[in-house]
Amino acid sequence: MDERRAAMLREMGIRLLPAWALPAQEQAAIDAEAAEAPALRAEVPAVVEAPIAVPPARSLGDRPAGVPTLDWPELEAAVAGCRACGLCESRRNTVFGVGPRQADWMVIGEAPGENEDLRGEPFVGQAGKLLDNMLRALGLDRGRNVYIANVLKCRPPGNRNPEPQEVAQCEPFLRRQVELVKPRMILAMGRFAVQSLLQTQEPVGRLRGRVHDYHGVPLVVTYHPAYLLRNLPDKAKAWADLCLAATTLDAG
Repeated sequence: MDERRAAMLREMGIRLLPAWALPAQEQAAIDAEAAEAPALRAEVPAVVEAPIAVPPARSLGDRPAGVPTLDWPELEAAVAGCRACGLCESRRNTVFGVGPRQADWMVIGEAPGENEDLRGEPFVGQAGKLLDNMLRALGLDRGRNVYIANVLKCRPPGNRNPEPQEVAQCEPFLRRQVELVKPRMILAMGRFAVQSLLQTQEPVGRLRGRVHDYHGVPLVVTYHPAYLLRNLPDKAKAWADLCLAATTLDAG
């Protein structure tokens, strides 16, 4: 599709699927379809996933008290020194967050992986590159206008799934980050992030396609970039989620 036609479609309010959202072999077919019918919309079917339980947090243990009142330096120091669960024994670095500390957009993922644990930064490696491409398609950049964090601040050994109690222990840190960032839109990526933030056992596929609320902040659900790297057709669904979030923010 030539740039002139793409610009005309953008002026009509139509968000085209960016290159990252399409397996390469499907690009030509989508462009041909767009030439005949300019409205490109991704379907949002339900995806069945196994739920997780989200229990209340146990006693604070070695997690610092007073998290709801901490400022940025205090909060970062509290995360770095947290020993409230066993993940502190195997981590190399805590992964606090990255981006401007007041931003309209906040992206929340699940837990650090090996690369994140080594660098102390969320969403690096191949999943991070895909996330950066996703954000750029909306005019966003992790260093400029979006803050990125994870539900867990420490890597689960072997990149295993987070345990419910680990999620519960980290929740006060994340909630305080949201309060300090003051985002106008939260993009929750992946099952554990979604179910922790929304306090639900519903699978991602049933929560997509509508706007939720997290303590007064609009929240849109989508797939984790690592999942999208393994399930290429669902990239188009993720683009639909990003478009929903952008449209909701624009309307606000």
